[in-house]
Amino acid sequence: MNKKVKILLAYDGSEYADDAVRDLKRAGLGSEVELLIMTIADLFLPPPIEEEVEDASPKYVPEVVKHAQAGAKHKLEEAQCLAKRASEEILSMFPDWQITWEAKAGSPAWELIWKADRWKPDLIVMGARGLSVFGGRLILGSISQRVLYEARGSVRIARASYRTDKPVRILIGVDLSSDSQAAVDAVCNRQWPDGSEVGLLAVVDSVLGMICDPTEPSAVKWIEVADEKDWYNVRVIFEPTAQRLRSAGLHTEILIRHGHPADQILQEADTWGADCIFVGAKGTRGIDRLLLGSVSSAVSSRAHCSVEVVRKDSEQTGTGKR
Repeated sequence: MNKKVKILLAYDGSEYADDAVRDLKRAGLGSEVELLIMTIADLFLPPPIEEEVEDASPKYVPEVVKHAQAGAKHKLEEAQCLAKRASEEILSMFPDWQITWEAKAGSPAWELIWKADRWKPDLIVMGARGLSVFGGRLILGSISQRVLYEARGSVRIARASYRTDKPVRILIGVDLSSDSQAAVDAVCNRQWPDGSEVGLLAVVDSVLGMICDPTEPSAVKWIEVADEKDWYNVRVIFEPTAQRLRSAGLHTEILIRHGHPADQILQEADTWGADCIFVGAKGTRGIDRLLLGSVSSAVSSRAHCSVEVVRKDSEQTGTGKR
């Protein structure tokens, strides 16, 4: 029996949150899904006004407190309506999914992180919430960025796709690190539409890091790849990974580029027309810590398409092929 996937979806009624809902159709999640929708009213909830006790002197409550309590109640009711609306829309898209919703008051980023730490979803999904543009690319909003950096599991930053009627195109940034392998595993374990394609992108500069012993991930061997004549060796190294993806039913090609990894991943995603980029949270040059590596951070912040940052310590999302 396939394991039911647990997904935590952040929803606030914005156009970016609606993008995240639509993006679920192109995330390869299958039918065995337990989805929790969280809508968080960004406010401090004042303590409730105590009911007057019979035969007691009426308790004086300042008007400002009454106003704050009424306003908070109204915003929380709005959050409940938004979460309920999203659950109904998603259920119409995925009638086999088990869907629940929850509305709370508090700091959105920290409420989501707190919930994820306790509910332990396989994947957190949220919109980019970008409100400013720099260099022609959408920058992450503060809430999405905080969750992406601090969550202990995998996070998908969803953006609108204009290829909704075509097979999914997935770009995976690989460097032979264990986090990179976790990104490949996540893609292999999903249920993708027929005809979906994968670009396995290795970006080289002068050397390429290889982890020779999986039990010693800190032991990295560096091989020379400064010249294109050496790239045949790179292709050979990644061919078994490509074969795994092909065995999962995905047409896969190995792409090799030279330059800065984040820049090349972003450029290739645009040129190739990727629907989603999968990257590990850290690469071979990252350090063993909770926060993101520089490549995954830059890609998730600046990409035009959806980006899934996979953390190896979380159970990989996907129900597998039947």
